[in-house]
Amino acid sequence: MIRRLYFSAVILFWVTMNILLWRAEMSGQRGKSGSPVPPDLVWTRILTAPDDSSLEVYHRGRRLGHCRWWATITEPKNQNEQNPDIESIEGRVERITGYTLDLEGNILINTNQPRLRFTWHSEFGSNKAWRNMSLRLYARPLTIDVKADAAAQIITVARRDDESAWERTFTFSDLSKPDKLLGGLGLPFGGLLLSGLPAMPSGDLKSIAKLDLGLNWEAQNDWLEAGNARVRVYRLQARLFDKYHAVVHVSRVGEILRLELPGDVVLVNDAFSKLSSLR
Repeated sequence: MIRRLYFSAVILFWVTMNILLWRAEMSGQRGKSGSPVPPDLVWTRILTAPDDSSLEVYHRGRRLGHCRWWATITEPKNQNEQNPDIESIEGRVERITGYTLDLEGNILINTNQPRLRFTWHSEFGSNKAWRNMSLRLYARPLTIDVKADAAAQIITVARRDDESAWERTFTFSDLSKPDKLLGGLGLPFGGLLLSGLPAMPSGDLKSIAKLDLGLNWEAQNDWLEAGNARVRVYRLQARLFDKYHAVVHVSRVGEILRLELPGDVVLVNDAFSKLSSLR
């Protein structure tokens, strides 16, 4: 009799716990999907992601190329030399002094033109404010280098090919003057190309020294379809000039899974690139 009661109690406990766990999971899915989260939390996950993000580049469903994105945490230099008696644990970060973000890849826009290769490197402080940035665009024989320094508030643009080379330096305040900026790049009427875009207010120029580039980002919990499965993700979204928008789907550990940019450009993680529903 006691054995039967014991066995019945165990079965009842097991069934009850499974029901409670199932209800908790379902209610968690309903409650968390779409619920807002602090954007800074998502940026931190991106900056501390343990793995690289390998992405395929698409434009309106057509594959253009491939790129790789990765983040690195920086620590004090010669930390162990200053404290030789302290044995560091592999993989453990004692103190964060900053972060770096890197992007490299290539795209082929037209078959009758050379493939465009690009590298981007940016350094951030521990407060997530960026310190400097460098971008290189290379399409044989043309090379364009862009470097920005947040402390000096200057941007340097260098162009070279087989026939000529030049270099120009601009201040952050020049960003609010498209005609001056593009004129300095050798395009005297280039300001007409940006006539549809509002000028950046001079008071907002300091905001571009932040990781979010002064944009109003919104973040929320979301789900990303992966074939017949659903992956729980963070969704970052920002609007630019009240007309364009960018959407980033980030895994719970900070890996970039999908990035939607203006102009119908979509970057999809290799793990999902073969799924047409994500393109």
